Amino acid sequence: MDFPYPAAVLGTGLVILIYVWTGLTVGKARKAHGVDYPNTVGNDAFNRVWRAHQNTLEALPQFIPSLWMFAVIVSDLWAGALALVWAVGRILYVQGYAQAADKRGTGFMISLLATAIALFGSMGVVIYQLLT
Repeated sequence: MDFPYPAAVLGTGLVILIYVWTGLTVGKARKAHGVDYPNTVGNDAFNRVWRAHQNTLEALPQFIPSLWMFAVIVSDLWAGALALVWAVGRILYVQGYAQAADKRGTGFMISLLATAIALFGSMGVVIYQLLT
């Protein structure tokens, strides 16, 4: 393969697919709870699904650049693994949040940890190289 970062590319694709899935989940929740467009507020069950989707959107600007920095600076293979971890965390987050607000924590922490490892791992390598 000529492109040097296949794991990061696949990881980014997976992350985007997770976001698309959360949007489809909101569409199903709209039907199930009778929330018509353009409304973004409904009963608590709908609001939790909608917030999970929005929170996933809010997480993308932190994770995707961090993933690519990690792939370029540290390891493409490990970046792909972090994308898988982030995706699993997001799936657990959305599924947990759909059940009850207090069930979102584990998935949130898993995806946050993947983001932190990617961001601080790549920054740590750069800082180390600058200081040595």
